[in-house]
Amino acid sequence: MLSIMVFLPLAVAVGLLAVPRAGDTVVRWVWVGACAVEVGLVALVWARYEPGPNGFAFEAERRWIPSVDSGYHVGVDGVSLPLVAMTTVLFLACAVYSLRDTDRVRAYAALFLSLETVCLGLFVALDLILFFVFFDLSIVLMYFVISGWGHRGGPRAALTFFLYTFLGSLALLLGFLGLYVASDPHTFDLVRLAEQNPLADRPAFGALVLLALVLGLAVKTPVVPVHTWLPPAHTEAPSAGSAILAGVLLKLGTYGFVRIAMPVLPGAWRDYAPVIVAVGVVSVLYGALVALGQRDFKRMIAYTSVNHMGYVVLAVGAAGLLASGQAQARTLAVTGAVTQMVAHGLITGSLFLLSGVLYARGRTYSLDAYGGLAARAPRFAGLTALAAFASLGLPGFAGFIAEFQIVTGSLVAVPVAAVLAVLGILLTAALFLRAYQRVFLGPPRPFDGGTLRDLTAVEAASVVPLLALAVAIGLFPRVLLDVIEPAARALGPVLSR
Repeated sequence: MLSIMVFLPLAVAVGLLAVPRAGDTVVRWVWVGACAVEVGLVALVWARYEPGPNGFAFEAERRWIPSVDSGYHVGVDGVSLPLVAMTTVLFLACAVYSLRDTDRVRAYAALFLSLETVCLGLFVALDLILFFVFFDLSIVLMYFVISGWGHRGGPRAALTFFLYTFLGSLALLLGFLGLYVASDPHTFDLVRLAEQNPLADRPAFGALVLLALVLGLAVKTPVVPVHTWLPPAHTEAPSAGSAILAGVLLKLGTYGFVRIAMPVLPGAWRDYAPVIVAVGVVSVLYGALVALGQRDFKRMIAYTSVNHMGYVVLAVGAAGLLASGQAQARTLAVTGAVTQMVAHGLITGSLFLLSGVLYARGRTYSLDAYGGLAARAPRFAGLTALAAFASLGLPGFAGFIAEFQIVTGSLVAVPVAAVLAVLGILLTAALFLRAYQRVFLGPPRPFDGGTLRDLTAVEAASVVPLLALAVAIGLFPRVLLDVIEPAARALGPVLSR
């Protein structure tokens, strides 16, 4: 089941490239249809989800590189399944949004479908080499999206993105090799590595391996100070590319913390958890403060991603500091981290798609170029307000559920850091209200885009489901939390070893 779900988009991409006579309209709708089938497959997996004794469901394991004990090993648990579902929904939204695009549609659709396979493959991978292959391919495919379909500065931003994240992936590979060398018997299998705890008695080597893993994953997340590739990449990327970059690709880093670093190196993670917490808090505050000073709508949203991913890093760091007798707080922190990944994907993905609508009307992201748009585009103004309130963590949205869990779980271990994180929420509220007031309220301001049109049916159809899911999770969180909490609870004994 998982293999079909992972490789179906790639098969469709190859089929689109192999049939050159198909028109752009056919290509677009095949793309949408394939993404819709993926959502249906995930719904089926979710309905039939029942984890086995080791915590994973739908496991499949085949020999691949037996000389180093690396296999095609896939499976899902309560951490990965919500991210898999969020990924398919976001890719479907981007496919619908791209129904309006006309620039080299076949190659564009093939790239996005291939990228969907890569992202899904990483979230279900239970082997380090398999994880690394998908991790690296995501960098290559997103490079072509930004460079080929971005704005004028796309090639330069794509190169910066590639160099930063590729160097991070090399550090990640060194960490994986360190785990392989330390394990006995040698293996790249994540489940067996977590059972072995190979570096429990070698704290110095464990610290070096953890440093390599954290550096590689932090660049992808990204957190301060390895975040500088993110704003130009988002600003220059096409809107659908920005939505996937923020909504899915950033989660490849934070997911790696929960899936690899914490269970495989529990001792080193506990020892250096204060550093992780500090990086998370700095990212929360720095991302919000820099976003507050932006005059570019899309660049502002990009910096809020640094802020929101900082909450995830804070939560996983706090989980490492909590003692075995504080299992409830640890479960709360990890559950909040995974929920934040899902909430950020849905909400920030919708914000980047809405930024594309703004650019399509005025040909600029500058906040100073707009004013009074609510009177002329009420549907656009309403959905943007909804997305902004969701992003600042207002009750009734998924972001509130996530941030409430993160702050509550972290308070037990790091009360000062948790209080500072709350300050980040206030700054986020200020920056979104300021931006909304400039663009949508006040007197109308003329711009070079001509007559302003409200949201089209295609644009609304891509954004509304994402925000509807953010509201549904905010009002009925048990559907999501019942899946995440058992996996987060199982991580507690592992961290206590």
